[in-house]
Amino acid sequence: MKKQELRKIYKQKRADLTEAQIEDFQKNIYQQIYDLDLGGIKIVHLFLSLTKFKEIDTQPIIDFFRSRNIKIVVSKSDLKNNTLSHFYLEKDTVLELNKYGVPEPVNGEEVNEKELDLIFVPLLISDELNYRVGYGKGFYDRFLSNCKEEAQFIGVNFFKPIYQIEDSNDFDVPLHQVIYPK
Repeated sequence: MKKQELRKIYKQKRADLTEAQIEDFQKNIYQQIYDLDLGGIKIVHLFLSLTKFKEIDTQPIIDFFRSRNIKIVVSKSDLKNNTLSHFYLEKDTVLELNKYGVPEPVNGEEVNEKELDLIFVPLLISDELNYRVGYGKGFYDRFLSNCKEEAQFIGVNFFKPIYQIEDSNDFDVPLHQVIYPK
């Protein structure tokens, strides 16, 4: 299937999940994240959850990395050119919803993407080659293409990868791993 069709299908599948299913899926995903080898990881980029779209709650993941003295970075969107800038998420960082309802930092120290060691990537669905379908604006592909070569990209999803996304292209950046409920 192509991205546009997959986007529609998996937005609906996620909308149809019950709170109990989401809670079970999240517990499984959190455990997989807690079991990751974090050797050499000093700075982690996380997305802040869009609860209205039933995205995974990333707050427990943030708390986990903070408890290990790993710095957390989150992004702010430039909606004119579909790019992201990145900021340390500290306990006193003020967050504000952008016009799409995405929580973003208002204050904070900016971070270059070349400093990031591990990047968690939101997605609707991925395939067995670790290509992903997101919301369709290309924010993350632009962002990931600017990261250092040794940075690790991990997608987080409630659904098992499909065989193939038919219209993946050279602009798409594959993930190194996708975590989903097993």
